[in-house]
Order: sequence, then C-alpha cells, then structure tokens
Amino acid sequence: MNQAVHLGLNPQQSAAVTHLGSPLLVLAGAGSGKTRVITEKIVYLIEKQGIPARHVYAVTFTNKAAKEMVARTTERLPPERRRGLNISTFHTLGLNFIRREYAALGLRAGFTLFDSDDSLALFKSLIGHSEYKDVIDPKAAQWQISQWKNDLRSPQTCVEQAMDEETRALAGLFDQYQRQLTACNALDFDDLIGRPVALLQSDAAVRERWQARVRYLLVDEYQDTNTTQYELVRLLVGKIGALTAVGDDHQSIYAWRGAKPENLNRLADDFPNLHRIKLEQNYRSVNSVLKAANHLIALDTTTASKQLWSDIGPGEPHRVIVAATAEDEAERIATEILHRHFRAQTEYRDFAVLFRGNHQARLIEQALRKLNIPYSLTGGQSFFERAEIKDAMSYLKLLVNPDDDAAFLRVVNTPRREIGPTTIEKLGGYARERRSSLFAAARSIGIQSVLDTRAADRLNRFCDWLEGIRAQRDRDAIDVIRQVFDAIDYPAYLREQESTPKAADRRWQNVEEWLDWLAKISTDSAENNEIMDLPALAQRMTLLGILDQQTREKDSNAVALLTLHAAKGLEFGHVFMAGMEEDILPHRDCIEDEERLSEERRLCFVGITRARLSLTFTLTKRRRRYGEWKDTEPSRFLDDIPADLLQWQGEGIEQPKEVSQAQGREHLASIRAMLGK
Repeated sequence: MNQAVHLGLNPQQSAAVTHLGSPLLVLAGAGSGKTRVITEKIVYLIEKQGIPARHVYAVTFTNKAAKEMVARTTERLPPERRRGLNISTFHTLGLNFIRREYAALGLRAGFTLFDSDDSLALFKSLIGHSEYKDVIDPKAAQWQISQWKNDLRSPQTCVEQAMDEETRALAGLFDQYQRQLTACNALDFDDLIGRPVALLQSDAAVRERWQARVRYLLVDEYQDTNTTQYELVRLLVGKIGALTAVGDDHQSIYAWRGAKPENLNRLADDFPNLHRIKLEQNYRSVNSVLKAANHLIALDTTTASKQLWSDIGPGEPHRVIVAATAEDEAERIATEILHRHFRAQTEYRDFAVLFRGNHQARLIEQALRKLNIPYSLTGGQSFFERAEIKDAMSYLKLLVNPDDDAAFLRVVNTPRREIGPTTIEKLGGYARERRSSLFAAARSIGIQSVLDTRAADRLNRFCDWLEGIRAQRDRDAIDVIRQVFDAIDYPAYLREQESTPKAADRRWQNVEEWLDWLAKISTDSAENNEIMDLPALAQRMTLLGILDQQTREKDSNAVALLTLHAAKGLEFGHVFMAGMEEDILPHRDCIEDEERLSEERRLCFVGITRARLSLTFTLTKRRRRYGEWKDTEPSRFLDDIPADLLQWQGEGIEQPKEVSQAQGREHLASIRAMLGK
C-alpha cells in the first residue's frame, strides 16, 4: 500500500504528496486538506527522498498559516530530521535572502525596514517639500508606488511610460522615495520581495547559489501571488522546477491588492511539463453547503471546473431571512444566534457573521451587545476603536472629570488649537513636578514660569471653555454633549483630516450613531426610573468599551464578526452572510466590470464554504444610504443557488401553515431553554 494512502490520505492527496518527476500544480478545493498535503509532502521529501530539511522550503502568505505548517511538521518529524527546515511567509523568505545578500544589494550591515507608517511619513515629507503638495495625496501615492513595485516597474520605467502630468509627478516621487530609502540604508515592505527578484535576475552567481540551496519549494495559496512573488518562485526553482504549487482559483479574491490569479495558468507556460491534480473531496462541510457553492461557482467561466463533495452528510436547506431594515436584520441575526445557542447548546465560537464591508458591523455589534452575546470583530475596527469615537469618549470623560490626563491629552488639540507638542511637553514636566493633573497644572499661576505668554493664553482659553461647558452639567446630558461638538465644529475638523468629503461624512455619521446611542441609553434608563446624568453616561459607555475590548482580546468563546475577505481560510459551524443584496454583494462598484463581478462571485463562494453545518443568508427590503431610504433587491447570487436548497422567510414571505407552526414550536422551545424550563 502506498505510504501516503496508509497515512489516511485519499488517492488524489496521496498522488500529490508522492509526485516528483515534474513541477506540480494542486488545484485544491475549499476544505480539501491542502495544508495536510503540503505538510505530508515535506515529510515525504525528507524521510523518503532523503532531501536534507535545510534544502526544503515552504512559503505561504500569513504567519498563522506558516505556524500551522511548523506545528504539523513538528508532530511528524523528530528534531534532528527537521533541523534547518524553511517554512515561512513570502516576506520572511525575502528578508532572510536579503540578510545573506545585503552586500550584493548595495546595503550596509544593520539596514532598516520601514513599516507602512514609516513609509507614509516619508511620502508626506517628500510631498510637503515639493511643488505637488496640494496635488498628490500621500496615501494614494503610497498605494500606487507599492503597486508599481509589485509589478516590477522601476522609477525610470514609470517616468518613460507616464502618459499624463499626474503620473509623471508620481513617477518622479517614486524616484525620490527610492533615493531617500537608499540614503537611510532602508527597505520598505515591497522591497523584501522586489530586491531579491532584481538581484536573482541580474546576478547569475547569486541565482545559481540559491537554486542549489532550494532543492524543493512548496507554495501555498498560489492564486494570491503577485508578479514579484511569481518571479521569485520561478527564479528560485530554475529550469528543473522542483516545485509544488497549491492553490484554488475559486478562492481568488485579492486582485484589488495586486494578486494575479492568472499566475496559475502562467505555470504551464513556464513549465511545459507541469502536472495537475485536483482535490475535490471536502472534509469540512455538509453537502447542502457544497451544492450551493458548486452551483454558484460553476457560472464563473474564468476558473477551472471543480465539484466539491463530502461524506459528512446531506445537511439542511439554507435559510434566507428577509428583514425590513438593517436594524431589523441585525436584531434577527442576534436572536437567531441566541436561540441556537440555548436550543442546541451551541457554543458562541461556532457562529460567524460575514459581511462585505466593515460598515455593516456596527449595527450587528449593537444587537449582540443588547443580548449580552460575546463577539470578536476581525478584519475591521471595533466601534470603540475608531478615532472619532475615541475623541467623543474623551470629551465626555473630560466633561465629567477634567483631571483625566489621557482624555485631556487626546482632545486638547483636537481640533487644532495651536497647542503644540512643545507646550504639552512643558506642561507635562510642570505637572509631574507638582504631582498634579495636567488640567490642574494648566490652571495654576505658576504655569507662566514654564510657558511663554502666547502658549499659556491658548492653554488657558481651552480650560476656560471646558469649565464653561462643565458649568452646564445640570442641563440635559445629551444637549450638553451636542453643544460640545457644535462649539468645536467637529465635522469641519473631520473634513480637514480626510482626503474626501465622503470619508469625513462616514466618520461624522459614526459620531451621530454614538450620540443616538447615548440618547437611547438615557431614554431607556429614564423609563426604568434610573438617573442618567453625564457621570452616569460616561461610566456606562466606558464600561461598554472595556467589555468590548475584553471580548475581543480574551473571550475565545465568542461569535466571530468578520469581512468576507478576512474569513478566507477559516471555518465555522454556523455561518450568517449579512447584506445579501445587489450593490452590497456584488458591490455596486463591480457590477459593470466583468472581471470584478467574477471576483465578487468568488468572494460569495468563499463565504458559503466557511460553513460546516448551517448557512443563513440575510437581506433587507430597504436600507438607508446617505441619509435616504432606498429599496433593495436580493443579490443575483441567490438566484444562482437551486431553489430547493433555500428556505425563504421573514418580511413579505408567506410560509406554509405547517412551516409556521413548526417555527412557532421551535421558538417556544428556545424560550423555555433560555429560561431553564
């Protein structure tokens, strides 16, 4: 019996593990055990083929995936057999290459790596001292130059190919940026792949040395590689092509950040003797989930055909819940999770709510909090982590307690009051000497001994204004807080901070939602005869923020809230896909573009195949957009799933009498379970 089959692999997995004679492309369907195949092949190469571990390389895209591979090989190989094994992300491999070859790259020992913030600060500095300071947005420039680097385009090439003034300006900035990196003996994130590729292309001795070092290369998630990553792989394996590439074109969802799914097809051009194996047996999901996924993805003509199947069981039909509004949708999701949690004793960690955009999370968070359901938000910021909400919370806390130094520091110059870092530094030193709060130090007569008159006057005006607002604390709490935002003209501040009015409006809408939330807490408390003044509101909201942070960091038994993009590679017992509407999924910006629409279909496929046992789609009849109510339409992707796999219910959906009765009995059973009866 084949050794790989003996280890419990199916015939296709076994063939992938043992194939060596030519480069191999494994088209691995969702949940088909690709990580196990890579791990077993590493073991096979070392144990059965006698390749020393130091000559085996495996690369993937995330630290989490790399750690999982390391953990699995650790279980399968004794320490002496796995010593020197190279399992890492692409960028770690690139960094290790550069550490060995820094001299050939023209770098000095001790070179620096710039992170995204360092890089952005450099762009801001270069643009701020140029004639384009009012024309080029630093973040947009950072993104464009990153794309150019990942497409292996040099500054000179970009200058030569520029078709308009703006592109020429960006190309010139690209050149300045690279010169400044060189002067700093620094690299940015994209250089970790781009610079090794350039050296391997130009230096035959280095190329031969690395091809001798990398005797076998395994690459995970090949459909997510960009141009530089593809070239790095090609240059490392050379003409012999000792390579296993594992990928799934059905899960190619990152073209927007430079991934080239066509790299799967390029392999056949560069390696004519490429062998292909499909993995179609799924070890994750019931067949109702896989049938829905198969029908949906069959309409994507840009990818290779695969038919996922499993022997786990048939599974239940997928519910499609139609809600009146987004608020109703969020409440229904939270209620459904609570019911199943109590009815079937399902742990919260077995639930996931997936959505196309981060903005959809806010209402779902609120609905879960209302029912005391723990959750963890991934792929986006928690509501309380948004900068504008932190500003709002700091103003609220400072109104209650002006001696709150953290709140004081956050808002003393937000919006700008010309109270700069030098003033704050001197104020802080004076407060430490007096062992007082910053506010108390600012109000003391002695502050004029450390600050010049103008700085002291600006600080004093802020403190006078704050005390004036605090003197009105006996008024309605919500009115006082709104007065703060009116007085500082916070919307205008946001417009100064953001590159587009739309982005500023979104942030102000978050503050409005926060204010509405405060008002609702105040109203609900009044109905319960609970006094909700400013101190009580601050305490309540602060506690909510602390609980939210504890949930995210400590409570592993929590409902997962995450974007569809962030869900890739994960699995959950019960999945809710929220916002299954036209203009959301597919996104309205993609509907007129066939390529982008195909990627939206694959994104929906990724969402569906995260579910092991049950799948629920939710949508609304109407949704508020830019302050106006708009009627919505169900996502076209729901039409691509066979009708017998879907159970529609909710707003405007008539149910057969027996179904309604069964749902009523189920609902009653859930209530009894929650009450412990």
